[in-house]
Amino acid sequence: MKGLSNNEIEVVSFLELNEKSFFTRNDIKRFFKNEGLLKFYIRQLKKKKRIIKINKNKYYLVPVKAYQNKWSENPFIVIDEIFNGKNYFISGFAAAHYWGLIDQIPRKIEVYCTNKQGKTRLFETEIVFKRIRPKNLVGFVEQKAKNHSFKIASKEKALQWIKSNP
Repeated sequence: MKGLSNNEIEVVSFLELNEKSFFTRNDIKRFFKNEGLLKFYIRQLKKKKRIIKINKNKYYLVPVKAYQNKWSENPFIVIDEIFNGKNYFISGFAAAHYWGLIDQIPRKIEVYCTNKQGKTRLFETEIVFKRIRPKNLVGFVEQKAKNHSFKIASKEKALQWIKSNP
């Protein structure tokens, strides 16, 4: 792996061998003597585009097989990892497309959640977060992609959404 130090190679190899695409600082802290070195190497790997920060304490490892460090992951899996599998669901045109209610591939993914709002861009996908109250966090089902579960609006709720948003 060109351009990586021995410590960086060791960390990347460990994560790849254990098939940990998403990881936290705790997963790799044993490779470093102290917290300062850990922060330094995480910063270096981000600068070299070997890892991408997903949320406050979770990162995504760009696989070695990625051509020119460009890689894309299923956005539904990334969204589930952002929220650690809790308090969210995917809705809007993304849900409608998932259930086959529309043919058009959505440009952005709407996520209803209890603790976040705004927009972000990950893996060339625009994700729009809309905050809702916990009591309104209903009408979703759990589905799987690549043996990873995620929460998405039910087919009925997606159909209802299409009718109210022509």
